Amino acid sequence: MAQQSDTDTLRQEEELDYFTKWLEEDVLYIINDEEKAIFTELTTDDEKEQFIEQFWFRRDPDPRTASNEFKEEHYRRIAYANEHYTSGDPGWRTDRGRIYIIHGPPDNLETRPMGGAYVRKIEEGGGVTAVYPYEKWTYRYIEGLGNNVELEFVDDSDSGQYKLAVFPWEKEGAMRYTPGLGMTLAEQTGISTRADRPGMYPEMGPGYGAQSWFRRVSDTPFQRYETFAVVGGAPVTKYKDLKELVNVNIQYATLPFSTRQEYFRLNEDQVLVPITVEVENKHLSFAKEGGLNVGKMAIYGIVSSLTNRVVTEFEDDVVARYTDEELAQGLLKTSVYQKILPLDVKNRYKVDLVVKDLRGSKVGVLRQAIVPPTFGEVELEGSSLILSDQIEAVEEIPEMDEMFVLGDVKILPRLKNEFTQKMPLGIYFQVYNAMLDQSTLEPSLKVTFSLYHNGELLAQAIDEEGESIQFFSGRRVVLMKHLSLANLGLGKYRIQLEIVDRLNDRKLLQDGDFTIVDG
Repeated sequence: MAQQSDTDTLRQEEELDYFTKWLEEDVLYIINDEEKAIFTELTTDDEKEQFIEQFWFRRDPDPRTASNEFKEEHYRRIAYANEHYTSGDPGWRTDRGRIYIIHGPPDNLETRPMGGAYVRKIEEGGGVTAVYPYEKWTYRYIEGLGNNVELEFVDDSDSGQYKLAVFPWEKEGAMRYTPGLGMTLAEQTGISTRADRPGMYPEMGPGYGAQSWFRRVSDTPFQRYETFAVVGGAPVTKYKDLKELVNVNIQYATLPFSTRQEYFRLNEDQVLVPITVEVENKHLSFAKEGGLNVGKMAIYGIVSSLTNRVVTEFEDDVVARYTDEELAQGLLKTSVYQKILPLDVKNRYKVDLVVKDLRGSKVGVLRQAIVPPTFGEVELEGSSLILSDQIEAVEEIPEMDEMFVLGDVKILPRLKNEFTQKMPLGIYFQVYNAMLDQSTLEPSLKVTFSLYHNGELLAQAIDEEGESIQFFSGRRVVLMKHLSLANLGLGKYRIQLEIVDRLNDRKLLQDGDFTIVDG
């Protein structure tokens, strides 16, 4: 027991070190203050793992690929910084390493590793001086700073530790403080003195006026301080929201949603996979529109194979509308979306879902596997079992795919399988490989519906005459049944279907759990 306790303690310490390292080293320069505050308030490992997964997902430039290009590039930059900029401190801790990790390699690099004599550019004041080893990095564009951002790193200790400088004077060596040496053109003519150089002597104030020596706006003290402050901060992050990159206000309390997949045989090679998404209206933001309280959510999904081949993408909006009198009850309901996909049974898939509250800022993301079942051609087999209070036949089969419609039946699934005593328990199930009587060309099935509570049989309904058969063909038999819940108490139940093919004595069992709640 003591050894097991030591192992558990070591595992906990490793997990703590992992999360600490992730926050204080891996993403130190790219996590914004809001995200950091949220992460530090999380208490469980599951919450932290989910946050980290969403942190990288939101920065993924192309979720259609298996790899996250942003994440891979970020860790490549860390490795590069550690390899090239280490000097006393590990490379990722240095100024050059920090800027490289945040902004990547510069578009132009000027380096003088030996320092020495230096002729200033006119925007630096002109004249000749001597400089420490330095590097100048130029970026064509940095978000928040604009075009042609110049950064100088100076090694004023000859230790290889280059520090980010605010002003160009900081790279100057001994002449910087020696009277009469290393003067600018303005100082040589007496227009200004060394004390007038911005940043040379901070206690002298900004030190610029009518006799200003600089020529560019980017050289003003205010602009240089702003550049110094902004360039080292977390980059402006744009998140993948549906198919476009948009700015969002990140919260850990993302938009919660439920999702479920069912499977129905289409033919020997394909299955139909309804993917259902459900959001509780209380999590949506509502605003007035045309006299109604309107809530909107956008849904984007992408299905790809394990070899990263994009199979399909879909994007839709779901709208909920309520009058002022209906709003209170409407917030107790859910908004439901469904996409029905035909998929090859020989492949395995993944689906990425993004759900966004269009009236607010919350976004929910989820990646799930889709593993289509393989249906045989001999034994009695069945589809997913759907339980719902809203199952009804449609008068005409729609020409195009329509949400919640399978064949000639419309089904609004209840993802949590929760019902009230006032609701009917609707049952939808497909049976495959049932034989047809050669004289009537009809199936001969005995279907038994058994209701259990705490393992005990409460009630049973037996269909000998095929009353529950909604449709049949040589490929499938569709069963529909409605049961009353009026006399049942609150709690968890199990419904079991037993289907017996009397023509060949084959049997199939299928069950599903549901809960009766107060309402």
